[in-house]
Amino acid sequence: FAELHAAVAGLPLASSRVLPGIVLRRDFAAYCPAGGDLRAVLVTEPLRTPLPAPGVEFVVESEGQYQASLCWISRRTEALMKHLQSNNIKLLLSSVKQEEVVIYYAKLYGVSVVECLSSEEIALIREITGVSPYAPFGDNIYREITETAVATFCQPLLLGSKRCVHVGFTSVCTFQPHCLILCGPVDGVNEQHAAALQGAFTMLQQLFKRVDL
Repeated sequence: FAELHAAVAGLPLASSRVLPGIVLRRDFAAYCPAGGDLRAVLVTEPLRTPLPAPGVEFVVESEGQYQASLCWISRRTEALMKHLQSNNIKLLLSSVKQEEVVIYYAKLYGVSVVECLSSEEIALIREITGVSPYAPFGDNIYREITETAVATFCQPLLLGSKRCVHVGFTSVCTFQPHCLILCGPVDGVNEQHAAALQGAFTMLQQLFKRVDL
């Protein structure tokens, strides 16, 4: 319930509504509008290419080597974002903050980015879509990307003064998520309404729970 409702203080109760899909309480780090169904990937690690492999020491002996290393990282990161574009990826959902070079190339190649998602939000998206996080680094970063979700829409949403991301996924299960937008004059009223609704949903779950005899 925590991930499927959002509270907005300072608006009348009549402004409350139910929206299809889910609302991510983050703004876009990069927004590239696109029509139709969008392919999306989940990531749980920075996409800026690391220089050394884990556990490997990397020694830079001159300023020239350092600048060459930065150029290599930039080219490699660009290649990765271009690879996402070639696989028709239009949306990148990240549990970690991505570096500026990733955001720059995402905008350049038409990939929207939402970062710093919570573990609960990632788990919810995985439950809806059935996909696992994409791990780009390995022997071949150019392999086909198979772990992709389909979003029917992805757009900015303004809740009061807070900019959010409203996204609708094609669900692989019977669960069709909707998000409840609770409006009220002050936070305390919204908290009371949210607690009452959560209690009502819990009661309904128990009422309609299948009993195996």
